Amino acid sequence: MNYQKAPEQVKSFFQNLKNEYKELVPVTPEGLQLAQTYIAENVVGQTSINDCLHIATATLSKVDVLVSWNFKHIVNVYRIRGYNSVNLRLGYSTLDIRSPKEIVGYEHD
Repeated sequence: MNYQKAPEQVKSFFQNLKNEYKELVPVTPEGLQLAQTYIAENVVGQTSINDCLHIATATLSKVDVLVSWNFKHIVNVYRIRGYNSVNLRLGYSTLDIRSPKEIVGYEHD
């Protein structure tokens, strides 16, 4: 997980997350095909294949929420609509994509 530039509260949250709440999900041939479809449908360009693999794998794994700091290619309303449009057309569920700031609660002093 790449969160070096995250606020300290966010870093702490994810660094302290117990392993029992984490799961490593492999990329499958179906995931690779779905990722290529996002590119073919111009949701993002070919240089974003790793981002597409992330989205496709999360979609196929039916994750509750995908959390990312990548505001250019992932946490972007136009991209989210594009990914989910492809997902729906191909019979997959939509994916809820959020920034860490939307997930981690902040306490006010």
